[in-house]
Amino acid sequence: MTSRSLSVRIFLGLLLGLCLGLVVQYFLSDIGFFGDDLVVLAGGIGTMFVNMIMLLVVPLVFVSIVCGVCELQDLQSFGRLGTKTFSFYVINTVLSIGAAFAVVMLINPGSGVDMRSGAEVTLSSTELPSLMTLIVNIVPSNPIAAFTSGNMLQIIFMALLFGGVMKSMGESVVGAVNGFQILNSIMMKLIGVVMSLAPIGVFCLMFKLGATLDAAVFTSLLQYLLLNIGLLVLWVFVVYPAAVGIFTPISAAEFRRQTREQILFSLSTASSNATIPVTMRTLTDKLGVSHAVAGFGVPLGATMNMGGVSIYITVAIFFIANAFGMPITLEQVPTVLFSVFLLSVGAGGVPGGGMVMIGVLIYQMGLPIEAFALVAALDRLIDMILTSCNVVGDTAVLTIVEQTEKQHNSAQGV
Repeated sequence: MTSRSLSVRIFLGLLLGLCLGLVVQYFLSDIGFFGDDLVVLAGGIGTMFVNMIMLLVVPLVFVSIVCGVCELQDLQSFGRLGTKTFSFYVINTVLSIGAAFAVVMLINPGSGVDMRSGAEVTLSSTELPSLMTLIVNIVPSNPIAAFTSGNMLQIIFMALLFGGVMKSMGESVVGAVNGFQILNSIMMKLIGVVMSLAPIGVFCLMFKLGATLDAAVFTSLLQYLLLNIGLLVLWVFVVYPAAVGIFTPISAAEFRRQTREQILFSLSTASSNATIPVTMRTLTDKLGVSHAVAGFGVPLGATMNMGGVSIYITVAIFFIANAFGMPITLEQVPTVLFSVFLLSVGAGGVPGGGMVMIGVLIYQMGLPIEAFALVAALDRLIDMILTSCNVVGDTAVLTIVEQTEKQHNSAQGV
């Protein structure tokens, strides 16, 4: 099956699932089987599909990073690549927050709206994570716990350490290196098998979404919804392709074409982690990015390169503050934006990660807890698009990193 035909089938599954779900909700909801049982069945199949993807994520991340480090020319390349990738991810997150902040200051969403009579939602007390806490937690005290919990930062740390030591040992561990390369090939084959089921999984996920969509809530928050979606779509289809077109030989149109399957898949799963296999394949097979750059950068990006989450949290917190009559003052802006940055990095590549971080920020800023109901009501729809923004951002950054690596190697005569 070609990637083009798979993209078409995923799109058809997405569209057909959403349309049939809406039909069930508005015309067949009174019929027992259609109203409950069919939605539960579709949700179960969709969850099984996502679980199959998640099953591959942890071993894929560990094996691909180890292979990526071993494929580097030397450990100096590893340090340069790591610093460059990390810096580009931070720059992308900061620029996303800055752009979203500029737009909300211009449009002032939520002003003139009184939502203080909204539904009550109780949140448990949660402390805003500090930068030092994030750094300290990168080093795991229990490697088994890191793997079982799927803690990506800790897994990345262990893989980098493992791969770096293997690389430093040279020819004495060539058998181990070959073994990891074979494991990496097996993982990529497994990804192909699971991806062949993507149209069915996407159909079921979107069917459940359409069958449970609360149109009344969405209508009342249309401005907030459109602002979020508009910014995210702009980033996916204009900003990132333009950046790739400027800094690499790949045109913006070509970049949009090659990331089509990745966008459709991330729309259905709403998980950066679940989309890691598709992102890896998009980079290496379609955009010509080396396995070293992709193997190192994709897992890191799924954890900390959250341009979409940055936009989402920024728009949401300013909208909520205005809508509940507690607008953020200029004195509060630096603290709020720094908190958004920390929360974006810590959101994690799982469905609902952005919503959880918004809840933390609502609590820490003393905003009405009832506001969390608004975020939860619209999160699933926005989460789909912000995930596409996150993963396309990973792809754009790593495509640019690959180009800088080629230029460096050319300058060194490699």
